[in-house]
Amino acid sequence: MTETDGGQTVDDAEHYEALVVGAGPGGAAAAATLARNDVETLVLERGVDAGSKNVSGGLIYAEKSAPYTIDRLFPDFREEATDREITDYYIHNVAGEQVKTFDITDLHEHDTEWSDAVLRRKMDSWLADRVHEMTRETGGGLLTEVRVNGLLREKGRIVGVTCDEIDPITADVVIAADGVNSELARDAGLTDWEDPDEYFQGVKAVADMPSDVIEERFGVSGDEGVAHLFSGDLFEGVRGGGFLYTNDDSLSIGSVFHLDSIAEERAEPHQLLDNLLTHPLLAEWLGDDYEEVEYGAKLVPDSKKMALKRPYRGRLLAVGDAAGQMQAQGPIIKGMNHAVTAGALAAEAYIEARSRDEENMMGHFYKEKLETEGVMDKLRPARYELASKVGENETVSNVVDSVVTSGVGRMAVSALGGTLERLYSSPFLVGMIPDTRTPYVTLPTVIAEELGTPVRERNDVQPPDLADRIGDLTYDVDVGNPHIELRDKSFAASGTAVTACPVSATDFGGGCYRAETVETNGSTEKVVSLDTQPCVECGTCAVVADTTWEHPRGGKGVDYKQG
Repeated sequence: MTETDGGQTVDDAEHYEALVVGAGPGGAAAAATLARNDVETLVLERGVDAGSKNVSGGLIYAEKSAPYTIDRLFPDFREEATDREITDYYIHNVAGEQVKTFDITDLHEHDTEWSDAVLRRKMDSWLADRVHEMTRETGGGLLTEVRVNGLLREKGRIVGVTCDEIDPITADVVIAADGVNSELARDAGLTDWEDPDEYFQGVKAVADMPSDVIEERFGVSGDEGVAHLFSGDLFEGVRGGGFLYTNDDSLSIGSVFHLDSIAEERAEPHQLLDNLLTHPLLAEWLGDDYEEVEYGAKLVPDSKKMALKRPYRGRLLAVGDAAGQMQAQGPIIKGMNHAVTAGALAAEAYIEARSRDEENMMGHFYKEKLETEGVMDKLRPARYELASKVGENETVSNVVDSVVTSGVGRMAVSALGGTLERLYSSPFLVGMIPDTRTPYVTLPTVIAEELGTPVRERNDVQPPDLADRIGDLTYDVDVGNPHIELRDKSFAASGTAVTACPVSATDFGGGCYRAETVETNGSTEKVVSLDTQPCVECGTCAVVADTTWEHPRGGKGVDYKQG
C-alpha cells in the first residue's frame, strides 16, 4: 500500500474523477457543470441538509456580463428556490432620528439581469436535490452529514480528502466550495485567519411576516420585493451597515460590519442588530407584531483584500467564500453569484485540462478563466487597490473625517444635495470606496444631519434577548468532541471573543465566551472560558482569539431552518 503524509493509505481508497466539497451555490454550479460533461462526480456536504449550515443576507444576482448564472445552470431555479424579485433599492443615511434616503436602484441594476431574495435552507436544499439527480447519472451522487476534515496527500501531492465519517476518497480534481472557514483551503496553505481586516461579520434575524402584510407595509405587489440599506450613527461607530430584504412571507434583517472594527470598538453584534430593529425608521415596516423566527451569523471574506489571485494548489481548486470571492464594496454585496461563476469555471478548467491530457494545468486554466471573464476585476478592482494606498492611511483618513464634519464639509454636503444620490449610484466610485469610518459612519451621519428629516414614528419592537435567540436555534451537540479549543485563555489573547462572538456578550453567561476573574497564588487574573454548545460556527473567534478551530463532525452543531 502507498502511505500518505498523514499515515493514511490511498491504494484502496474509493476514487472519483471529481470531488466537490460543499453543496452551496458554488458547489452546485461546479457539480452541475461536471455532470453535464459526463464527469463522475461526488459531492460531500457536512450539514444534515444542504443549507442547514449556511446564512446569507441574502440576495442572489444574475449579472449580464457573467459567463454563468444560476438560472441558466438550473432552469427552474427562480420559480422553485427563490423568494421575491428585488425591484427597488434604497439606502438610508441615519443620524439619531434624522434620516435622508437615497434611491440607489440604478446602482444595483447595473450589469444585473435580475436579483432575488433567498433563504439558504430552501435554496440550497432545492439545488442539492437537482445536483444529486445529475451526479448519480455519472456514477456519483451527493452525501450529507459528511465532514471533510483535510487533504489526502501522497508523497506531498494532493490526491484527495480525508473525512470524519467515511474512509478517505481520492479524486482527479477536488473543488473546495466549503465556505469562508474552508478547512481545505487552510490545509493547502491558501488562506489563514491572521488578519481581522480581511473579513466582515454578518448577523441576521429572520422575522415572520405574512405576504399580504409585506405587500401593504412595503408598497409591493405580487412577487416584487424591496431592499433597504442603512448607514450612519446607529451602529455605535462600527464600520459597516444594516439591511432589510423582503422574502415571500418573512423579512431578512441584519448587519454587516468590518470584523476589525467590531473588535476595536468592543461592539456586541447582537446589540448592533437591535439598534437597527428598534430605530423609529423601521416602525412602519415592523409594526407592533415583530416575531423573530431565527438568528444567525457568519464571517464574510472581503474580496478586495482576500480574493485569492492563485486559488489553487495542485488538484485543489477553491471557489466562492473558500477563495475569498465575496464582493463587498459599499452598498454592493455580492457573493453567491460569483461563487456560481467560479464553481462552473473551475469545472470547465478541469474538463479542458482533461481533454488536453494536461491535468496538471487545470489550476492555471482556472486562474486564467477568472481573469479573462472579468471576475477578478469585480472582486479586486484595480482602482480600489490604488485608492486604498492613500485613502486608508490613518493620517489621511483622520483628515478626511475632520473635513467632512467641519463647517466647510457640511456646506459642501448641503450644496451637493441631490447630486449625492447620483454619486452613491456610481459603480465606478463604489468600487474604490476606502474601508474607513468616512463612507460608513461619518459621511452618512453628516448627510442625515444636513439633508435629513426627523422620523416621528414610535418603534415598539422588543427584540428577543440573546438567551432566547440561542434557545430558539436547533442544535445537535457533539458531546465530548468540542470543535473549538482555547490555546491561550488570558483575556489579553482571547478576550475580544467575549464581545465579538455573535452569541456571547459581556455579563452574559449563556454564550460561547465568558470573561472570569480567577485567583491564583494570591493574585487575580482575568481569563476567558469557552462553551461550544451555543456556537453558530461563524468562525469569528478563530480570527480574534487564540483558538484551535474546526467544524463540528457531519450533522452536528447548529442546524439552520431558514439560513
